[in-house]
Amino acid sequence: MGARGELRVYLGAAPGVGKTFAMLGEGHRRAARGTDVVVGFVETHGRPRTAELIEGLEVVPRRTAAYRGSTFTELDVDAVIARRPEVALVDELAHTNVPGGRNEKRWQDVEEILDAGIDVISTVNVQHLESLNDVVERIAGVPQRETVPDEVVRRAGQVELVDMTPEALRRRMAHGNVYTPEKIDAALAAYFRVGNLTALRELALLWVADRVDEGLARYREQHGITEPWEARERVVVALTGGPEGETLVRRAARIAARAGRAELLAVHVARSDGLADGTSPQALARQRTLVESLGGGYHQVLGDDVAAAILEFARGVNATQIVLGSSRRRGWQFVLGPGVGATVAREVGSIGAGGGSGHGAAAGGVDVHLVTHERVGKGRGLVSVAGSPLSARRRGYGWALALLGPALATFALRAGGLHPGLNTDVLLFLALTVVVALVGGLWPAVAAAVLGFVLLNWFFTPPLHTLTIGEPENALALAVFVAVAVAVSSVVDLAARRTRQAARGNAEAEILSLLATSVLRGENALPALLSRVRETFGVRAAALLERTGDGWRTVGSTGTDPAADPDDAEATARVSDASVLALSGRVLPAADRRVLSAFASQAEAVLEWRRLAEDAARARRLAEGDKIRTALLAAVSHDLRTPLASIKAGVSSLRATDVQWDPEDEAELLATIEESADRLDGLIGNLLDMSRLRTGVVTPLIGPVPVLEVLPRALAGVPDVTVDVPDGLSPVWADAGLLERALANVVENAAKHGGGPVLVTASEHGSRVEIRVVDRGPGVPDNVKERMFAPFQRLGDAPRGTGVGLGLAVARGFADAMGGTLTPEDTPGGGLTMVFALPAVPPVVPPDAGPHRHEEEGEA
Repeated sequence: MGARGELRVYLGAAPGVGKTFAMLGEGHRRAARGTDVVVGFVETHGRPRTAELIEGLEVVPRRTAAYRGSTFTELDVDAVIARRPEVALVDELAHTNVPGGRNEKRWQDVEEILDAGIDVISTVNVQHLESLNDVVERIAGVPQRETVPDEVVRRAGQVELVDMTPEALRRRMAHGNVYTPEKIDAALAAYFRVGNLTALRELALLWVADRVDEGLARYREQHGITEPWEARERVVVALTGGPEGETLVRRAARIAARAGRAELLAVHVARSDGLADGTSPQALARQRTLVESLGGGYHQVLGDDVAAAILEFARGVNATQIVLGSSRRRGWQFVLGPGVGATVAREVGSIGAGGGSGHGAAAGGVDVHLVTHERVGKGRGLVSVAGSPLSARRRGYGWALALLGPALATFALRAGGLHPGLNTDVLLFLALTVVVALVGGLWPAVAAAVLGFVLLNWFFTPPLHTLTIGEPENALALAVFVAVAVAVSSVVDLAARRTRQAARGNAEAEILSLLATSVLRGENALPALLSRVRETFGVRAAALLERTGDGWRTVGSTGTDPAADPDDAEATARVSDASVLALSGRVLPAADRRVLSAFASQAEAVLEWRRLAEDAARARRLAEGDKIRTALLAAVSHDLRTPLASIKAGVSSLRATDVQWDPEDEAELLATIEESADRLDGLIGNLLDMSRLRTGVVTPLIGPVPVLEVLPRALAGVPDVTVDVPDGLSPVWADAGLLERALANVVENAAKHGGGPVLVTASEHGSRVEIRVVDRGPGVPDNVKERMFAPFQRLGDAPRGTGVGLGLAVARGFADAMGGTLTPEDTPGGGLTMVFALPAVPPVVPPDAGPHRHEEEGEA
């Protein structure tokens, strides 16, 4: 088998940006250079300029496939391979083939062509990349059923971005260069909104930028390049969890800002054995939050050599600047080493070339900033390791063995008449000391070593039964015995302490992991947090107390008989200046304070979240109240005026004595009065419901409402209105009465100011239904579109007799009350389009929807 072909992909943010156009243009360029190029599959979507570009290129015939009584055409992989061109043009890489073929997806067809040694040029939109599928659905509201694995595109020899601004793409769409005329309005209002296109464009740019970074890193690795290339500024700030951390983060953020949108990366080096190193988890949590609020990223790496770990991280991210704090060591502590900052500044040359040290040192393109702070020279403090790692029972056994063991060993050697020699005696007592250390720890082993020294000297070292040592080598042997015994005992005791610390660290990590998970559960975050506190520390009750003017208020509690005052609790942790976490049931040891502090930090976050949620809810209620109140006032002054005027005119006419009405005229006047009264009755009912809604007594009667049932009542009396609503349109969640009034106001407004016929259409887009009221009038400038919805607005030179300018304000108020939106848009070709967007009632999806044809047609 020959060499595998190379894939080239044109990536776009959305349909219509010119991917297929660019692919065909590249095909013509290669053909002009003498390359054998064929068109394997290109879908024109009815675009004449795309079809024109295919002319002049050889087209491989497609294969036909039958499915459910219909005939489709697909890429003929075997025909392309049999033709054996140098380059094959294959459009729509993410396309799903008709069932029954060899491959389910077109990218699998392309893989076969590449395996045959043929180069392929293809196209794909960013929304079809598998890793971005859910992101695109959240942005556009449309699920993408056709996807291609990212790895397929990443393996391409070249990925070229076909870019276009959202405004230019919308203009291209309005000119009919992308979709057929009947699809333009719906596409511009749904998938091709400016916000959607901007977000998709950013996704495409970021995806390509990440691939550029990968390519740069691969090139540097292949060519053994270690010095940073300043293709992009990256500022690394090293954090210890000390009090100077926030100062360092802010200084690094300022450096990154001055560098022009540089990337900010914070790194904390933890010990590789997971043991405590004096770091404050509470301080690290605050510093991580600060980094993320400034737009940076937080990273934690393992390493016993902090300076080397920082340099390795900086090398891995291609950092251009490193920010560290000046050492907190006191003067005498520098005899133990130069400190992390000085070491990094000295060794930074290992990242690139050269060297440097001190404030603002630079080497190989990497600057090192040593930032002074208020803790310089004040010491780091020591981590407390007080307390034995062994239980009291084991320590008791150790002391017993330390006192009795050497005596019993001496008795056994003397009574048994065994005299193996002093060196052997020393080894036996050393083994006994190690056993004591394993059982009872350091101090029993030291006691056993001292007692063993005395017994060896008295009973086994000439001259016997005196503490005098006659031979120098015997004195050396005994001294070595004591030193080795103490050293081994220290190592054993240290290993036990480290084991205990490691186990505790693991337990703390598990607790904090569970804690972080539990506090992300929305409204029940505080009960979950307090329950976790009680379970973790084995206390009877836990409470979160908040200071009030004359005492303490219980924000939340769990367990029996929780403390109502911090003075009544056995353990407390400060959450904020006005709140305390209080535990009842037992006094906590000092070692548990670290984890308790972490719980306190989480409690502070929970309180802040609750306060923000309450503020947001209050603001939302006020805003909704303002909207509803505005709608009420608008309806009272505007919508009630017309039926009242009709009723008054009819009654006055009938009561007039100077006019004789024939029966037909009287019937007509009475019908007008009755119709106006009915309309007035309906309006008053809706307004009363809105009034109750304002006071929170009732809610709108939300339910499934078929659009085709509401439109006839809303359009009654409005001339020259065309309705284009598909029969299979899903119902909407709405209040039928409110929706009718909102639609009536908007349609009346369009008929009054549009200067021509009005078109009412409806279409479904994902989880929402959009009802569009389209006119072909003069339109409205962008800078006054939102002003139309304010009360008493009459745009242009409309005469006062046309109304007081409250119809649109009423319509938007009703739409908001139903959980929908009402937004204005320009009508392509001139005019104004008002768009109601309401939640759709989900349809029942059949189990087999058949093949998905033409990916670009389904995106709008």
